[in-house]
Amino acid sequence: MKKQYKSYLYIMPALIGILVFVIYPILYTIYLSFQSGSLMSPTFTFAGLDNYKDLLKDGDFIITLKNTAIYTVAMVTISISLALVFAVWLNKQSFMHKLTQTIIFTPHIVSLVSIGVLFMWLMNPDYGFLNFVLEKIGLEPSTWLSSDKTALFSIILVGIWKTVGYNTLVFVAGLQGIPKYIYEAANLDNSGPIKTFFKVTLPLLSPTIFFLLITTTTASFQVFDLINVMTKGGPINSTNMLVYYIYEAGFRYYDIGIASAASVFLIVLVGILTFAHFKLLSNKVHYQ
Repeated sequence: MKKQYKSYLYIMPALIGILVFVIYPILYTIYLSFQSGSLMSPTFTFAGLDNYKDLLKDGDFIITLKNTAIYTVAMVTISISLALVFAVWLNKQSFMHKLTQTIIFTPHIVSLVSIGVLFMWLMNPDYGFLNFVLEKIGLEPSTWLSSDKTALFSIILVGIWKTVGYNTLVFVAGLQGIPKYIYEAANLDNSGPIKTFFKVTLPLLSPTIFFLLITTTTASFQVFDLINVMTKGGPINSTNMLVYYIYEAGFRYYDIGIASAASVFLIVLVGILTFAHFKLLSNKVHYQ
């Protein structure tokens, strides 16, 4: 019994940290979502489900959900697919391939604020470098962040540029963890490179793909820095995302009830998606 209590004592600091910084904030946010009042006011009044009803009636909130869904789907499909292609190409031990891995991974360690400022200059419709390149190759310049028709696409482009390097390195690690003898057995069976990729490589990479699917989905729902730096949710609410909507409701309009209700909505939505991923895809993950 003493050993059992001693083991709990070892995990007590981590448990206290989780309770104070994770569990308590979530529970308090749920409590505030049923209250009405300003962040500047010391008192709140019970509002029941009014905050949730107001959210579902808010056209801006619906647009925000749509933008978040589009951003998340694009990040998950394009970023992971590109990373897989890059990883297969870079899964070699030569100096140039290692150097390329480093170059691709570099954006991941650069702060999102710096990336946002950089791309605001690159995407400037008047003197930006990207429009200069488009004009040189004979294409029409883009409005990028200045138009509601292209702003969300521009944010997605920056997000992919930021995350694809990390996903690539994770895929490379997964590829290097596949035993060589499996490929040797495939060669003995006269399996071509395409068949080997789909019948051997992809199934053995399924744990890596599953991990990136969960982490990329969760991170995409939490995007904030790029929106705050580059567009402030505009133009015409075309790039507003769920976390930025929560930030504006709480710290710009001081409506703590709406902000908390939107936060609970985010927690539930991410939880449902994560549960669905595990329920639908976990049986398709193949471990060696």
